[in-house]
Amino acid sequence: MRLRDLFRNISYTQLILPKEEVEITGVNIDSRLIEAGDLFIAVRGTQSDGHKFIASAEEKGAVAIVCETMPEHTSPTVAYIKVADAQAVVGIIATAFFGNPTQQLKLVGVTGTNGKTTIATELYRMFREMGHNCGLISTVCNYINDKEIPSTHTTPDAVTLNRLLGEMVEEGCEYAFMEVSSHALAQQRVGGLNFAGGIFTNLTRDHMDFHETMDNYLKCKKSFFDTLPREAFAITNLDDKNGNIMVQNCRADIKKYSTRMMSDYKGKIVEMHLDGMLLEFNNREFNTLLTGRFNVSNLLAIFGAAVELGKDPEEVLRVLSTLKPVSGRFEALHSKEGYSAIVDYAHTPDAIKNVLGTVNDVLHGRGNIITVVGAGGNRDKGKRPIMAQEAVKASSRVIITSDNPRFEEPQDIINDMLEGLTPEQKKNVISIVDRKEAIRTACALAQKGDVVVVAGKGHENYQDVQGVKHHFDDKEVINEIFNA
Repeated sequence: MRLRDLFRNISYTQLILPKEEVEITGVNIDSRLIEAGDLFIAVRGTQSDGHKFIASAEEKGAVAIVCETMPEHTSPTVAYIKVADAQAVVGIIATAFFGNPTQQLKLVGVTGTNGKTTIATELYRMFREMGHNCGLISTVCNYINDKEIPSTHTTPDAVTLNRLLGEMVEEGCEYAFMEVSSHALAQQRVGGLNFAGGIFTNLTRDHMDFHETMDNYLKCKKSFFDTLPREAFAITNLDDKNGNIMVQNCRADIKKYSTRMMSDYKGKIVEMHLDGMLLEFNNREFNTLLTGRFNVSNLLAIFGAAVELGKDPEEVLRVLSTLKPVSGRFEALHSKEGYSAIVDYAHTPDAIKNVLGTVNDVLHGRGNIITVVGAGGNRDKGKRPIMAQEAVKASSRVIITSDNPRFEEPQDIINDMLEGLTPEQKKNVISIVDRKEAIRTACALAQKGDVVVVAGKGHENYQDVQGVKHHFDDKEVINEIFNA
């Protein structure tokens, strides 16, 4: 692709061009991945500054450099484009290079604190079941039709994202469903994409290590809806206090869902069990294999999005009734001894509250809840004591353990969690650093009719310790115990 074609929609402050026409064969923001003929975009990130790697990119064959500060030494065979904000143009450049893929498929983005993975994944599964070619970009795994592509981030960087979307178009995809994280919005990873629709789930405390305040976090999420085009749809959750705020300045066609208020998509629980629910949506009853009040909201969002994409409501409910829970999202396992285990990704205070609230709703006091919970290292420390409080309030016993300690000492993280508890509350709490031993202990304490809730890691099959990912799978450990 010619450089001049790539920069038709980019504002720049300085341009240095070689005599020859510049042909671009690739785009990258990681100098380590640069190949001959590539364009390198020097982004100032939170961990490192891409400007330090311009010379390295040139050595590897980069023929064009996008930067905010011109390098001291320039090459006569390399093009240099100076811009005010390199991060802001990455998405625009990437989407142009990969042929504007979102002009050729319907892209739906899901944002909020909790529920993104379930909604995006179940929409993907539904549309595959309905016979469509479609893609998924999510925390657990990316898909192009049935082809799995490992996921490293909730929302990939703009170059990787557009490459994936471009491949989806090549494979004939009509739809794509993706999680849109607050980090991605702040770092403008979705810049240049054309969304056919957006979904808001909820907003509760998370990522304060990055956003610093809840107001910043809210504004970041809201920016997604502020930029949706007029021809798109925006579906928001009225049961969340920020539901209406999210769409205040939204130009898209606004639809609302709720379990409590009059709305476009209204739902309620008729019956609930650990392995599913009987629900009523817009006066129609259907069964689902998902469970929990929070999943009623997730399913309403899925229902609404599918209808807004033109699907018949009756057919949507039929397919909804066949969908299985997403890996590590309120996934129930049952022991021969008569107790159950729930594995869930809950890693925020609100998510812990929702999961334990659901188990309590099902048990009606007929069994005990033993909760295994930890908190991630090098992340928001302020939520640690709150998570412990939520776990203790809704459980008979709590075992506080290691999650992904990263570069922190696991015992220090556990101590931070214990700080949120009173001496009386601590009487029902055990702390065990070894996560496998913590799960074993919880199962040993469980009696017939009890439920062991293992929270925090969900689908993850590793523990991140000092920068090294060691194999660890909560479900695997539980099944080992059940089969012992």
